[in-house]
Amino acid sequence: MSQHLSRRRFLLAAAASGLATGLPAETLRWQGTALGARAQILMDHPGAARLTALARAEITRLERIFSLYDAGSELSRLNRAGVLAAPSFELLDCLSLARHVHRVTEGRFDPTVQPLWAALAEARSAGQALPPARLQRARALVGFDRVTFDSDAVRLGAGQALTLNGIAQGYVADRVAARLKAEGLADVLVDTGEIAARGAPSGQEGWGVSIAHSAERVVLRDRALATSHTYGTVLGADGRQGHILRPFGGMPVARRQVSVSAKGAGLADALSTGLSLVEDRATAQRLVAGEKGVRLEAFLEGPSAA
Repeated sequence: MSQHLSRRRFLLAAAASGLATGLPAETLRWQGTALGARAQILMDHPGAARLTALARAEITRLERIFSLYDAGSELSRLNRAGVLAAPSFELLDCLSLARHVHRVTEGRFDPTVQPLWAALAEARSAGQALPPARLQRARALVGFDRVTFDSDAVRLGAGQALTLNGIAQGYVADRVAARLKAEGLADVLVDTGEIAARGAPSGQEGWGVSIAHSAERVVLRDRALATSHTYGTVLGADGRQGHILRPFGGMPVARRQVSVSAKGAGLADALSTGLSLVEDRATAQRLVAGEKGVRLEAFLEGPSAA
């Protein structure tokens, strides 16, 4: 299995959510992919086929910005050159949101872990431990404070690279939901691995979503839900390193699953990623206490998060 499929299949599993049954028979369900992970759109609307085509086009457009696996995407070009002139609004908007969550999580959410992820994935593929010197060099490249961006350009620090996999799936869900709303669609659920729910199915109070490995069930109406699981993919050759990497401090990270709901899926996505690296549930609650509309829906540790 390629690293691409392995990682993206994790991100599907990391959503750890299931849609409730009992939706109206007329609800249209489309299933496909977004950023390499399974995606689906549920909507209750007479023009569902046309609107789904618009949503698919929007997903394709956003993949050309955020994909790590499309050599021509904005993110790939930025990582190769270290600078990207005239970045799109969406890239700048997503980076601004990432900066906010970086601050909220006290640095735990950090998109500059990409070189560290790549080094660990390469060692895993070779069936070898990452040499300490290589690990130290990769860690030295981590630091979101060295990344600058404005409407003219995005600039990385020397040797840095970004991954937006901990935020882009949620951001894409938000953008697709907004695109459909602009077409007059009030009731839709977009699932790109993270969930953005607008309105409700006919005759229901909201979109019912369950959280895997827990008894929690949430009803979403004009809200979003994201879940991160630290060990959905294993990177270290010894099987002890999950794919969500701590930007500072030691490794490995504890086995944990965190679910967050918020007004936007991008925010929920990034927060669930960063909060999976905290010391305990109390710390997670403290960090989001000042975030309006944010709720910590589940915080599972150990075997219960498997």
